[in-house]
Amino acid sequence: MVATIFLSLPLTAKTGDVIVANERGNSLTILSPDAEVIEEIPVCARPRGMHFSADRSEFFVACADDDMIAIYGTESRRLLRRIRGVSAPETFDLHPDGRRLIVSNEEDALATVYDIQTGELLAEYETGEEPEGVQVTPDGRLVFVASEAANLVHVIDLEADEVIADILVDTRPRRFALTPDGKELWVSAELAGMVNIIDVDTLKLVADIRFLPTGFRPDQVTPVDLRMTADGTRAYAALGRANHVAVIDVPSRKVIEYVLVGNRAWGLGLTADEKTLYVANGLSDDVTVIDTDRLKPLKTVPVGRVPYGVLVDDQ
Repeated sequence: MVATIFLSLPLTAKTGDVIVANERGNSLTILSPDAEVIEEIPVCARPRGMHFSADRSEFFVACADDDMIAIYGTESRRLLRRIRGVSAPETFDLHPDGRRLIVSNEEDALATVYDIQTGELLAEYETGEEPEGVQVTPDGRLVFVASEAANLVHVIDLEADEVIADILVDTRPRRFALTPDGKELWVSAELAGMVNIIDVDTLKLVADIRFLPTGFRPDQVTPVDLRMTADGTRAYAALGRANHVAVIDVPSRKVIEYVLVGNRAWGLGLTADEKTLYVANGLSDDVTVIDTDRLKPLKTVPVGRVPYGVLVDDQ
């Protein structure tokens, strides 16, 4: 077991740029703060999940078909180094110690832990088939991993170095959002058209939120990515083939609005001031920019082929 080391690092200058991973374009599209395309950067085979380093001077890209994590400079956008031998990485989360990256390995039914500085494999844990979403609790003790094919959320205790629970959820769990107080874990269930809510203390399901925008059948509603505001009052869910983002009042667990976006709304990125939401639309090859005060789309920007994930460099 690796000791937890909490880092206090100086933050690098923020660019305000938006980074979009294009899964089938094998590229990153860089947007300016006003959502104009600055450049498109060839990267690796099938870039998917992304995450900033603790000081945000670097960002990590899961290269699913190259079996590696590529690490780029945030300002330079140059490749700095690679963590090789990471089988089919999909998404990941960074441990609060700033050193450990917990990765879902889609084809191997594993969650693995890597040292981002040395590239060393520190631990691995068996999961159900097709793991995707990864969420570390703020205290760094628990990791949640969603298994799409098994309809399970696995709970890993890093201190005990074992999987301590397998929580049955609805069909095809994909991504997570944790309330700021750490008490509720929200899980998107793609083929059930809903979000499941897990009580983190008891590790039990306590509620569901269903989605159904006007004009769509239930089987067309396929939620994937989730984002929650820092005060825990509002959440956003990308509804996949329903081509909308659901806006949810967190305390009441009620949908307050559906915002029309592009085809197959997939990944989400929220600015630090929480006034702008970026939506990666995987089947229309574009990003929708939403004004979160008015809950209206501002513009749609063409990016690369099959955009998957979004990072916003403004913190």
